[in-house]
Amino acid sequence: MATKLDKSNKESFWQAALKRTKQAVKSDSLQPLETEIIKIYNDDLQNFEVRKLVAEKPPHLINETHRKNPFLPPDKELEIANIGKDHILILNKYPVQVGHMLLITKDWAPQNGWLSINDFRALEIVSEDTQGLWFFNSSSTSGASQAHRHLQLLRRDSKEQVCPRAKWFDNQLTNNVQTKDNISKGTHVIALGSKSFNSKFLYKSYLDCCLKMEVGTPSNDKIPRKAYNLILSKDWFIIVVRSKEKIKGFSINALGFAGYLLATEDSDISWLECNGPISLLEEVVQPVK
Repeated sequence: MATKLDKSNKESFWQAALKRTKQAVKSDSLQPLETEIIKIYNDDLQNFEVRKLVAEKPPHLINETHRKNPFLPPDKELEIANIGKDHILILNKYPVQVGHMLLITKDWAPQNGWLSINDFRALEIVSEDTQGLWFFNSSSTSGASQAHRHLQLLRRDSKEQVCPRAKWFDNQLTNNVQTKDNISKGTHVIALGSKSFNSKFLYKSYLDCCLKMEVGTPSNDKIPRKAYNLILSKDWFIIVVRSKEKIKGFSINALGFAGYLLATEDSDISWLECNGPISLLEEVVQPVK
C-alpha cells in the first residue's frame, strides 16, 4: 500500500522512501546490493565511481528477460506514493543507493515505446518535492532490465554534485570540450533552468533530442528507431544513443554515462584500468554523423 504522505514536510517523497526502506528490508521485500568502491589508477577515472558487487548477482543481471512483470502489480511493500492517476512511485528492489526510486506506470506501457507527456507530468510532480538524478533506459540494448515503463530517480541534496560526470555535461553546453570522440557524437545535451523544469518543456526537450540524434519522432515512428539513455537533472537534459549494452563484462546503462560503473565477477577490471572508462563507454554508443 502506498505511503500516506505528510505534505507539510520538505521532501515528503524522499522521507517516505526512507521509511518504506526500513520496513521493506525487515520483510525481505527490499534486497540492497552489497558493493565496495574499488580503486583503479587511470586519469580518466577521477570523474567516475567504480563499485564492485560483493554479493551474488541479482536476477536482473543474470536473466536478460523475465516472464513475470514485477510492476503489474508492484510489491505493496515497495510502494511509496501514487503520482497522479497513471503513475506510482516505488522502491527499486535491488538498490545500490538507499532510497533508489522508480516511477512506473500503473497500467502496462512498454519501456521501448515513446515516453509521453503524462510521464513527464508525473516526473514533474515528484521533482517539485524531491530532486536528484533522473534516468531512463529505453530497452535491453541500453540497459533496461524490465519491459514495463519505468523512470528512475536517485535523490540528491541541492548542495551535492548530481553525478561524477556533471562537469563533462556542463562543458558540452559551453563547448569547452572536443567533440571528436564517439561519446560526444552519440550524446546531445540541452540546458535546463528552474523555469524550464516543467513537463511541457521537458517533453519538448525529449522530442528535440530524439529528432537531433536520429531516434525518430512519435508521429512518424511507432517505436524509437534506436536504443537510448535519458539522463536528467535540474540543469540539463541528455540523450545518449546506444549500440549495445555490454562490453568487457560490464553492463552499461544510463548511470554509466553519469559516471557510475558497477563491476561483477565477469568484468575485466584490468582492461578498464589500462584503457579507461571513456574507452569503455565509446564502445557502446552509436555516434551520429
